Amino acid sequence: MVTAGGLGFMHPFSGTWGSLPPVVLAGVLILAGFGPTAHPVLYNSVLVATLIIFSAACVLFGDAAEARFNKKDPGEVVADEVAGQSIALLALPLAVDASFWQISFACMLAFFSFRFFDILKPPPANGMQKLPAGWGVLIDDLFAGVYALIVVQITLRMMW
Repeated sequence: MVTAGGLGFMHPFSGTWGSLPPVVLAGVLILAGFGPTAHPVLYNSVLVATLIIFSAACVLFGDAAEARFNKKDPGEVVADEVAGQSIALLALPLAVDASFWQISFACMLAFFSFRFFDILKPPPANGMQKLPAGWGVLIDDLFAGVYALIVVQITLRMMW
């Protein structure tokens, strides 16, 4: 679970691979007609469930993962990226599912914004890795998700 089905073992850039599942999930939901316009409760509930499940995996199994990989916040653990990326995709503006290109742009914007903030770790995210075990693995990515959510919301609302 903490390696997101083995994506954490993909190299290079395991965190980038681990960020993809929520983006694909959001894109599939929108393309299948279950996007933020047609079914906002379902769309956001699926992303919140993903956020909760993968956050819980980090917190519950973070100690064991750090012991297994013998390092703090090991790259193989990407459940934190799945959780953080889920935040960036929440509450997309309703016009997003109007066209294939808008869907693609919104998903790519969320993906790249999250990766930018996950790598940069602006304060206070940069200090959160000091928290014990699974919390240290998770919290900085949740901050990155919130930062990305803000960028996505502002950008898409200004465009549409």
